[in-house]
Amino acid sequence: MRVSEVRLVGPNGETVGIVPTADALRLAQEADLDLVEIAPQGKPPVCKLMDYGKFKYENAQKAREARRNQTNVIIKEMKLRPKIDAHDYETKKGHVVRFLKAGDKVKITIMFRGREQHRPELGFRLLQRLAEDVQELGFVESAPKQDGRNMIMVLGPHRKKADAKIELQAEKDDKIARRDAAEAEDASFRKASAANGPVAQKKQRKRSENLDPDIDV
Repeated sequence: MRVSEVRLVGPNGETVGIVPTADALRLAQEADLDLVEIAPQGKPPVCKLMDYGKFKYENAQKAREARRNQTNVIIKEMKLRPKIDAHDYETKKGHVVRFLKAGDKVKITIMFRGREQHRPELGFRLLQRLAEDVQELGFVESAPKQDGRNMIMVLGPHRKKADAKIELQAEKDDKIARRDAAEAEDASFRKASAANGPVAQKKQRKRSENLDPDIDV
């Protein structure tokens, strides 16, 4: 069934009024725009004058930007033994620091073996120590709890992943800029040295002390 009238909305959102469908189509053609039905359930239906191609393009751009800025929560995992030595602990802590700086959560798992299962306080103290060592970057999101032979704690980052990503990229760009500047300075120094450096004098041959002084060389 063909609609004889529509409630017309202008390209800037202003209400034009109820007009015959033929007039709405004529106005759209004169303005080089499209007549788009935006509320078919209305009585009469609501139509808008717009550049539909531009509208679709802008919506696609907004959706792409939203996906780019979307924060994906990633949980990294780090496993430790309750009797870990100092060197291994520092190595593992370094990984946790890197994960938190990147805005990721970290699941810390203490693995107990044999008689270690009867000493859960060893794992608890180790997790507390780790949480204190990285407290500037993260916080305890899930307190330590026993799970069979393991004890688990989850650390959450203070910074959002999107913010961490921006900061890490800025640090990377700054590092590259400083490296390029150093290379340019070094190249300039080498060029200046080559242009202005002293010319090496040709070494003069001396009469050998072993030769007969009466021999003309």
